Amino acid sequence: MVVDRTLLSDKCPRCGKGPLVTDNATGEMFCGNCGYVVSERIEELGPEWRAFSKEEHEDRSRTGIPTSLAMHDMGLATVIGPIDKDASGKPLSTAIRSTIERLRTWDSRSQVHEPLDRNFRQAFSELDRLKDKLAVGESVIEKAAYIYRKALEKGLVRGRSISALVAAVLYAACRDTETPRTLKDIANASNIKKKDIARCYRLLIRELDLQMPVVDPIKCVSRIASKAGLSEKTKRTAIEILKRAEEAKISAGKDPMGLAAAALYVACVMHGENKTQKDVAEAAGVTEVTIRNRYKGLKLALKL
Repeated sequence: MVVDRTLLSDKCPRCGKGPLVTDNATGEMFCGNCGYVVSERIEELGPEWRAFSKEEHEDRSRTGIPTSLAMHDMGLATVIGPIDKDASGKPLSTAIRSTIERLRTWDSRSQVHEPLDRNFRQAFSELDRLKDKLAVGESVIEKAAYIYRKALEKGLVRGRSISALVAAVLYAACRDTETPRTLKDIANASNIKKKDIARCYRLLIRELDLQMPVVDPIKCVSRIASKAGLSEKTKRTAIEILKRAEEAKISAGKDPMGLAAAALYVACVMHGENKTQKDVAEAAGVTEVTIRNRYKGLKLALKL
């Protein structure tokens, strides 16, 4: 039995001699002299894990789930738990159980009573689905939820498809965080036409005055190379070609995906890697004509 003798307090109320000792294993407080158990099942206030640094201790501290803009209530609401037990762990009686069940039902109904909450719940459910299909990070989802809330405040959702607007805000968030996801990727994941998403995207840019950064083609290289099964050496060479193209100012106004695909094709030719224009074009989601045009431009400008 492991006894924590640092938690010594007052004298025993029974014999008045021995000190009170707490047993960490069973949670009991008893007398060190006569063995009289003063209290059973003391709640352990400390954590059951160990931390070896201040940063690790702060990381593991219990603060509940983090607040998130991608929840209809931002993660601040409370719910009546599904377990039919009281605070001491005893099962509830039949009469109390039926009352709690009725309260639980009304509690869940009252949380989405407002039309605003229903809209948020439907939109963020769709956003969560797209997050899994497109494999984007939490920062992108938080940014998308922020843009959607701003759009709802300005009344841009009224009369428009919630799904199309959610897809548009996700594309805007990907552009803002420089996450390489194309409009075609989001259209395929959401089963909505590119034209409808683009229309909503232009509306968001215009009404919310969003400033979107230009997509860096270097960020698209890893994705295309992974899909096409290209080597690390080819990928590094393509990145060098794109850096030289940026310095020569020939990348302005070009489609980032097409430029990255052309740089990878140039690198394949240089290293003798057996990949056709069609293979690289399919991996990048562009046409072979685009790759040929960008390939000619890179060869001519950089004298490859």
